Amino acid sequence: MSQKITKAVFPVAGLGTRFLPATKAIAKEMLPVVDKPLIQYAVEEAVAAGIDTMIFVTSRSKNAIMDHFDKAYELETELEAKNKTELLKILKDIVPPNVSFVFIRQAEALGLGHAVYCARPVIGDEPFAVILADDMVEDGTRGCMAQMVDLYKEKQTSILGVERINPADTASYGIVKTPETTGQYAPIEVIVEKPKPEVAPSNLAVVGRYILTPAIFDKIKNTGRGAGGEIQLTDAIADLLKDETVLAYEFEGTRYDCGAKLGFLIANVEMALLNAELKDGFKSYLKELVKTL
Repeated sequence: MSQKITKAVFPVAGLGTRFLPATKAIAKEMLPVVDKPLIQYAVEEAVAAGIDTMIFVTSRSKNAIMDHFDKAYELETELEAKNKTELLKILKDIVPPNVSFVFIRQAEALGLGHAVYCARPVIGDEPFAVILADDMVEDGTRGCMAQMVDLYKEKQTSILGVERINPADTASYGIVKTPETTGQYAPIEVIVEKPKPEVAPSNLAVVGRYILTPAIFDKIKNTGRGAGGEIQLTDAIADLLKDETVLAYEFEGTRYDCGAKLGFLIANVEMALLNAELKDGFKSYLKELVKTL
């Protein structure tokens, strides 16, 4: 029987050390790209894919994420009293109707695999999505996860979002090998976590978008600590390959690595240039700035 993807896991328990001191008191997922925090872009992508249950795996320092998706009675009352209807709509649209939010505490930071496993009681025996807010994807139309959900409807198997990277950067990613193909997706033959360039099986990197069958949970449970001393999702997926087909999907759109300072700055510039309110003035500013460089 065909199953739908209705739940998404957002692993947001990381410390965000690459953005210190900005992330000393604020979750890295709450850092804004133009006028919305990273985590809101991720949730909007899930909603656009038809997902209605958002599961956040958090730590005790991430209360700001919970507050962001909570109802702000005082602020809404103030905006309504001042007749600021447009701002009020923006605020209310943060939490779409018929969408549920679940928060699970990850007591120890034991890796992405462990974070996903923490969601098992809520996921149950269903396929589900995993979205890493650090990897922001802009495609101007459906959204990356909607593309993957459409493919899942057809194939009914696990899918990893991938893109081709500079071969010198393989040690920062999970890397997959697929058969030679001209298509947009292919079965994964090998997956390795953060291989050095000289031993990497390809330059096809997994970039923060997954659809997984519930079989992954038993694989994670039996996965020991891997790279960095953490329970790696990549290692569990490698074990899953023995039992089922896992597809690599080269999604449409531009990925911004917002877990790195440069990628975060690039995302802000390019998203500002797509913003109807800002783009003309910002473009003029950038042209004048370039003249001085």
